[in-house]
Amino acid sequence: MAKNIYLIGGGKGGVGKSLVSMATVDFLLQRDEDLVLVDADTSNPDVWKTYKDTARTELLDLDNADGWIELINVADSNQESVIVINTAARNNKSVNAYGQILSNTLPELRRKLVTLWVINRQRDSLELLKEYMDAIPDTVVHVVRNGYFGEERKFELYNSSKRRALIEERGGLSLTFPDLADRVSDDIYSKRMNIALAAKELPLGNRAELCRWRAEVKSMLEQIGHE
Repeated sequence: MAKNIYLIGGGKGGVGKSLVSMATVDFLLQRDEDLVLVDADTSNPDVWKTYKDTARTELLDLDNADGWIELINVADSNQESVIVINTAARNNKSVNAYGQILSNTLPELRRKLVTLWVINRQRDSLELLKEYMDAIPDTVVHVVRNGYFGEERKFELYNSSKRRALIEERGGLSLTFPDLADRVSDDIYSKRMNIALAAKELPLGNRAELCRWRAEVKSMLEQIGHE
């Protein structure tokens, strides 16, 4: 079995996909995984800009069939590498149109598609999640409640939803992504620093906060399993 494909989605902007993608890349690099980062947010490729000098990266437009075809070719030609995909805010429209191109090739790629679906506390996060699961049913979906928007208990719409029950019935997890102090996340974004570099070069107090956050991210992502 080849390495997993991790798709970080959310179907809209402002839920924190970029930071979850960076955290996932950082976690895998700490495990000495060989990886290829695919940033599909071509209009604002924060993740690509942050990791282009650290990891192998591809900037692909998944708004059209050509982008999905190239994604499959990247996955096929890098069988020993984990693929991490940071999706664009408009992702669901393209998934509905072209997602089956990827889904249909997973058996031949011998890869598992694992989705980390990042949500805030609004209802449309659940509606977009349903759309995504309908479009690509052959994926394990883990829902990531972004702690930036509040404690786990505050995600009442998701926590009490039938969608959560279905996610967990299918083997997915309901996870909570730890909040990172604004001054530290601002440094990462504004200075285009990857997380490992930030952990070495930021002021001591900032590094202490980042160390705490990385440890919590590690505990969260270790629950998924990365065979």
